Amino acid sequence: MPANEGIPLLNAPHIIFDRDLLRARQRRAEKTGAEKFLLERAAEELFERLGTISRKFARAVLIGMPDAGALKTRLLVSGQIETIDIIGIDDAAETVGGEIAQYDLAISLLSMHWLNDLPGVLAQSKRLLKPDGLLLAAMIGGDTLTELRDALASAESEIEGGISPRVSPFVEVRMLGGLLQRAGLALPVTDVDRVTVRYANALELMRDLRRMGATNALIERSRKPLKRATLFRAADIYRERYASEDGRIRATFEILWLSGWAPHESQQQPLRPGSAKTRLADALRAVEFPAGEKIGVKKN
Repeated sequence: MPANEGIPLLNAPHIIFDRDLLRARQRRAEKTGAEKFLLERAAEELFERLGTISRKFARAVLIGMPDAGALKTRLLVSGQIETIDIIGIDDAAETVGGEIAQYDLAISLLSMHWLNDLPGVLAQSKRLLKPDGLLLAAMIGGDTLTELRDALASAESEIEGGISPRVSPFVEVRMLGGLLQRAGLALPVTDVDRVTVRYANALELMRDLRRMGATNALIERSRKPLKRATLFRAADIYRERYASEDGRIRATFEILWLSGWAPHESQQQPLRPGSAKTRLADALRAVEFPAGEKIGVKKN
């Protein structure tokens, strides 16, 4: 793929995640047998969403995708996309610079929530798209692992006399529409897929998180290992507060979906101010009062 002088894909004013540590943990998870049930769910949802779009895409790009090769094969077999490129988020600056406005479709599944500069990456993703090109992405949302967050904070406060960040912060769905508009994308749409997974205990959940490569990668994380007593107390609190009658605990995962289109003249546009042909009062069959005139008050 061609490369020009490049546009930095990550230019974050605040560094939240240790991305070197994150990549190392993801590589380790792949070697030991990664847990991919959330990624598989997102992939199935992606195909459903693409199926509602009655058009074919000549050229698509997968951005920062785990297991991108397998998804690329499935997408090509579907016949809805002719060619697909894959770029990473961290090492794609030159690629992005050379590929501005080259794609009809950009896809990212379960990687953008690890970014230090989400607004910047959304803006760069928009620059990848041709006019009327589509960005379709999924990321982990703010209500994910609320139960684990609560149990760890309570146990650490009780046993160690204070708390440290143990679970990553995630973006809230109410923020995404504004971020898409800020990135220059038209017709933004966001929605939520909430997944509840049941485990035998909190330790089993934590093992799954390690197999996802999704354990604590915060810059501000505590460098001290979690005490064994704190860990087991957290498991007890989790069971006390979030177990069902059968003793199994629940874990909430929230997948946020977002989509937006690179602007094009064919897209639906808002009406110009003053261009309405019917008055609101007429449509509502209401009595209209001039500005400044109060109902029930006789003017002299």
